[in-house]
Amino acid sequence: MVIRMKAALGLSGAALVALGACTPLPDGTEKGDLEFFEEAVASIDCELAKSADYYTVQFQAGLTREQVLEFAGYELGAERAVRLESGGIRLTAGPCAEGAETTSEAIVIAEGS
Repeated sequence: MVIRMKAALGLSGAALVALGACTPLPDGTEKGDLEFFEEAVASIDCELAKSADYYTVQFQAGLTREQVLEFAGYELGAERAVRLESGGIRLTAGPCAEGAETTSEAIVIAEGS
């Protein structure tokens, strides 16, 4: 099993500074939660399109299902994501911005025999 862990804040941290106070974060969350959300979405090719995507982001970022949905809405409202024709969203900023370098790395947790 391979899980992507946050290795550094990198580009997403700079993007958050630029975002500033334009759009408030969902209640009960912090900038760090948004960074973990964005990194988790980046680890699955920047799209939240099916249930498994939401579960993966939930697990990797340590968020509840409701928080993942709220962050998805936040990203849309802040114009940091676009709706997909097939449903769901695609992040377009932070670690998912065109030309952004990934700040995550794969870590092997357990190997099968």
